[in-house]
Amino acid sequence: MNLIVFALILLSVVLNTTAQLALKAGMIQIGTFSFTWENLIPIALKVMASPWIIFGLTVYVGSVFVWLMVLSRTPVSIAYPMISLAYITSALAAYYLWGENLSLIRITGIIVILIGVYLVAKN
Repeated sequence: MNLIVFALILLSVVLNTTAQLALKAGMIQIGTFSFTWENLIPIALKVMASPWIIFGLTVYVGSVFVWLMVLSRTPVSIAYPMISLAYITSALAAYYLWGENLSLIRITGIIVILIGVYLVAKN
């Protein structure tokens, strides 16, 4: 894997994490809701009007274009496992931004992901 592909994969990870965090911020503002017919339109309107949700979806669209550049340059069997780094960046960011739990088992999972990414990248 060359430096350009690796940089594009890292950009995709950053965009994916940013999108997830923006969507979460939007849903924090909207709050918990029930899936009922009565809520369908009011919640849909709140979601469509949320600047965080709009930003998150826009970033996702950007990440798709970056991902297409990655796929044009490297096999999906190498590229796709690398995107699992977004699980790590999202978990760490959520821990720092919202105090989400990073238990020992989650930290162990993060270490396993890092080992897997290393093994895939080394190939």
